[in-house]
Amino acid sequence: MTDQTAPERAEAAPDPRQALGALRAEIGKAVVGQDPAVTGLVVALLCGGHVLLEGVPGVAKTLLIRTLSSALSLETKRIQFTPDLMPGDVTGSLVYDARTAEFSFQPGPVFTNLLLADEINRTPPKTQASLLEAMEEHQVTVDGEPRPLPVPFLVAATQNPLEYEGTYPLPEAQLDRFLLKLILPLPDRDQEFQVLSRHAAGFDPRDLHAAGVRPVAGPADLAAARAEVAKLTVSPEVLAYIVDLCRATRTSPSLSLGVSPRGATALLATSRAWAWLAGRDYVTPDDVKALALPTLRHRVQLRAEAEMEGVTADSVIQAVLAQTPAPR
Repeated sequence: MTDQTAPERAEAAPDPRQALGALRAEIGKAVVGQDPAVTGLVVALLCGGHVLLEGVPGVAKTLLIRTLSSALSLETKRIQFTPDLMPGDVTGSLVYDARTAEFSFQPGPVFTNLLLADEINRTPPKTQASLLEAMEEHQVTVDGEPRPLPVPFLVAATQNPLEYEGTYPLPEAQLDRFLLKLILPLPDRDQEFQVLSRHAAGFDPRDLHAAGVRPVAGPADLAAARAEVAKLTVSPEVLAYIVDLCRATRTSPSLSLGVSPRGATALLATSRAWAWLAGRDYVTPDDVKALALPTLRHRVQLRAEAEMEGVTADSVIQAVLAQTPAPR
């Protein structure tokens, strides 16, 4: 849960870009060395999308989401995905009340602003699919009645690499609903030394308030920022560049599945958010290149023979970027 003792920001700051830009420093009070992931999460919030976080256990995936929610004055809930988790445990269900002899709806943890779906690939596909409607429609339908989710709503799902025992690969339809896939690497030596130094000095990841994390932005700032992002100009040449990149993945000999039209619209959205964060009111080809990997890497599927040769989704997308002419 978000720290309830911290004052919430009721009104948007005069400059929402400055407010959201302060997130990096605020999250840095608790999380070390994951600046690209922080920026990716802000981009997802600006686009109203969802994020898949991948990394080995212990690289601060959960701490990152908890700190982000505290710095944004947003409610957050966590679901630990396990093999025996049922769809109703995620969305909520109808519960019979013996006193009234009626069924009442008990909301599940999905009814929140930031939902941390921890180790989503450790639960079977049936339970994974319980998030599809929430992610796409921002609502949950139970017993034929749609129930809207709070605004903003973001699913941040963590997953362990598939080589780990007891994991279920996410189906392509669900992967395509994640706006970004962010890779959280292991820290380098200096960063790991900084982590240990903080713990040696008494840092407690369960008490973010004591760590000095304070709200620096809120829902009003996000709403104002989204309105500004929607006004960014995108030239026909940049639109054509995005189309050419995505179409090139569909003819790559290393891929059995290229980027869908949904992936192309996602790349447009993330490029606009990136340009806005950079302080511009227009999108450049460099913005597209900067967001191509995190936006597209989970939307392509390697051929078996390419995978055996050590080819990765990232290397294919980088090759497509190198081979596709960018407008000047």
